[in-house]
Amino acid sequence: MKAAVLILASGSPRRRELLTQAGVRFRCRVPAVVELSAAHMTPRELCRANAFRKAQAVSREFPEATVLGADTEVYLDRRVFGKPASMDAACRMLRRLSGRTHLVTTACCLLRAQPRHRLVFDVTTRVRFRPLTDRQIRRYVAATRPLDKAGAYAIQQRGEWIVEAIEGSFTNIVGLPMERVLLALASWLKSPR
Repeated sequence: MKAAVLILASGSPRRRELLTQAGVRFRCRVPAVVELSAAHMTPRELCRANAFRKAQAVSREFPEATVLGADTEVYLDRRVFGKPASMDAACRMLRRLSGRTHLVTTACCLLRAQPRHRLVFDVTTRVRFRPLTDRQIRRYVAATRPLDKAGAYAIQQRGEWIVEAIEGSFTNIVGLPMERVLLALASWLKSPR
């Protein structure tokens, strides 16, 4: 791969779709890393560490390429809501988020190993859920099958059923804060090699 190629260090179809819609040329490589889940770290620190670890793993394979690693966390009162293990777990998560405002942080790491260059940033969006009944929660879970989604929801999949308001980047909630990513990529391309 050539140095000008962007490699997305992710298997997320949502991240691929966001980059494609923005007209960014890229390739994908799923990083062989186990994500950290350290209780002593803030959700923001955890996102940044995981984004860097993902980018670093792929950068080792392609040292002259620009690699984009990303990690998204959904959290409320410092409690991180990961991907639910079951449909019942998804319902429990949505019950906890019902009627409350939680945060979604995505950290991104642009990394090139040779010559060494790194940029890490994060974006946080506030999301307020509607008060939800058990019936509404079960209907949403049945319609969206959210087992592969942090917080047990995807704003782009019937988000209007559960979300009352957002404050910040919509694409951040999807998985990549595209406004910031595009600015970072433009700046990256101008930086000396």
